[in-house]
Amino acid sequence: MAKNSLGTLIEPGTLRMERTLPAPVERVWAYFVDPDKRAAWLAGGTMAEEPGSVFELRFHHTRLSGEVAPERFSACRSPILQKSRVVEFEPLKRLTISWGSESAAASEVSFEFTREGDTTHLVLTHRRLPDRKETLGVSSGWHAHLDVLDDVLHGRKPRGFWTNHAALEKAYDERLPA
Repeated sequence: MAKNSLGTLIEPGTLRMERTLPAPVERVWAYFVDPDKRAAWLAGGTMAEEPGSVFELRFHHTRLSGEVAPERFSACRSPILQKSRVVEFEPLKRLTISWGSESAAASEVSFEFTREGDTTHLVLTHRRLPDRKETLGVSSGWHAHLDVLDDVLHGRKPRGFWTNHAALEKAYDERLPA
């Protein structure tokens, strides 16, 4: 699978994305669990390692690439705080968290890390997406965030988050079943 290819629905309500990231697994893992590093591509906040523990994701979307969110995402112009819960924490191998809420009924995202020499194969699986609208938002959002991570790991200035997000949203809208 090409590193920037679109994610796929592997069953209703379950999105899967794969990436080969340009860094060893130890470095990639740090960008998921170290809040300061994670802030460069997704969200800062706090982190917990024990399953069942709650932590905070603090999103500052404008800081990702300098682009201000378009009007329909105006809520993203200010920091957004999201509480999540650790479901699985297996260092350098797997991280699963609740998404959008600390509730046990929240959707869930898993990140699986596999060492491939000097690179890392990442599999992201987001489960329990309730409808097409949420799936579309999650698909384009994760894809855009992973593109920023790829840029950061390459030592490049991150591409415009919102410009990329808009293009991805169109691509996923055409691909996802109605």
